[in-house]
Amino acid sequence: MNTLIAIIGLGVLCLLLEIFNLTKAIVPLTIVGLLAVLGLTISEFNSTESYYNNMIVVSKFSTAFSSLFIVLTIFLVSLSGNFYENHQSKISDYMAIKIFLLSGAVAMVSFGNLAMFFLGIEVLSIALYVLAASDRLNLKSNEAGMKYFLMGSFASGIILFGICMIYGAMGSFNVSDIAAMSQSAELPVWFPIGIVLLTIGMLFKVAAVPFHFWAPDVYEGSPTMTTALMSTLVKVVAMATLCQLLSVMNADISESFKIVIVIISMASMTIGNIMALRQVNVKRMLAFSGVSHAGFMLMTLLSLSTSAGSLLYYASAYALSGIAAFSVIIYVCKNRDNEDIVNFHGLGKNNPLLAAILTASLLSMAGIPIFAGFFAKLVLFSQTIEAGYLALVIVAVINSIISVGYYFKLILAMYTKEPNEERKATPFVIYAVAVIAIVLNIALGLFPSVVLDLLA
Repeated sequence: MNTLIAIIGLGVLCLLLEIFNLTKAIVPLTIVGLLAVLGLTISEFNSTESYYNNMIVVSKFSTAFSSLFIVLTIFLVSLSGNFYENHQSKISDYMAIKIFLLSGAVAMVSFGNLAMFFLGIEVLSIALYVLAASDRLNLKSNEAGMKYFLMGSFASGIILFGICMIYGAMGSFNVSDIAAMSQSAELPVWFPIGIVLLTIGMLFKVAAVPFHFWAPDVYEGSPTMTTALMSTLVKVVAMATLCQLLSVMNADISESFKIVIVIISMASMTIGNIMALRQVNVKRMLAFSGVSHAGFMLMTLLSLSTSAGSLLYYASAYALSGIAAFSVIIYVCKNRDNEDIVNFHGLGKNNPLLAAILTASLLSMAGIPIFAGFFAKLVLFSQTIEAGYLALVIVAVINSIISVGYYFKLILAMYTKEPNEERKATPFVIYAVAVIAIVLNIALGLFPSVVLDLLA
């Protein structure tokens, strides 16, 4: 609860700093504020409290994921100072929207009431609609904002309908009451229908097949900073919330539901990877890569009672490699009309450090050893085999091999092609964020138990 109040206060502070004409102090003060909020969140790790008639519940799960969200936001805010340097007059607005988005993300994993869950998802979504369409003079950005708004509104409507069904069946929005009543022998048919509708709405947010069709266009059209936010923070938030929803409401997934999850997981991995092979735009490629990673993360739903730690680990590994990759993309594609692979030609000669960081982040996403991505998949696969879904693991391994194809397409472009232009100056913050993110990724790969044991 203290975390949520502190984040909202920080968002208001960002807006006040502009009034006092302190725009240059906004980014550093926001980073300091977020570090303080991170410390506050970690201090609450072992406490389990509920506030406002169980509207907000602080647990190990919510604290661990909130800490991850704050770390990712620190990286994204750090990159924002350089990305928005030509929009100094609006930087407080961009920062405040990102901070308020974080408050929605924290509410989404800390809810004890379905009303608070829906409030969190709307705060997050509205902030994203604005950020997707924030490049007002760019037609692609306008299109991305409109598409995301329409698809997101549709998904929110399905989620709201699901909540209404659950309320109709149980007569309460309180998650603990719903969990207690779900143990009864005869449940109204509306309850499983409500759970299915909630799951469908969240699969839209995660961008899992067949609800992924908005992702490539929105990722490509949005400003690169917003795409980085969607690809890392938002995907992790949606996946964590779906896992939390199904577990706290005691929605013991039936075998038929599990088979549907297996099919969606297989389809997401396969379609995501096959479509990514055909892309020449790096942002579209990472959009389809994100669809395939959503398929991997859905595997955690097959063993809800034991998978919270592995989901946190996979989400951390994926998000950190995503942050490192987007740091390099922001540097390479700044002041360019597109994000095609051609722009990355010769980066290994022009800027060896950034090329090495992008290579490392792509190898982590592909699941190559020493990087956290490999160990995250290993943990996930062993858990899924224990749950009895060997066929799903075989499909996942094949898809991991396929993904190497398109990741290496970008790596080869950096190291085997001649540079298109002379080397340009690299801002220190790009190096700092990229290096710290990839070092953290490698550290998680070398010491996986640090994260895996948090929610054991």
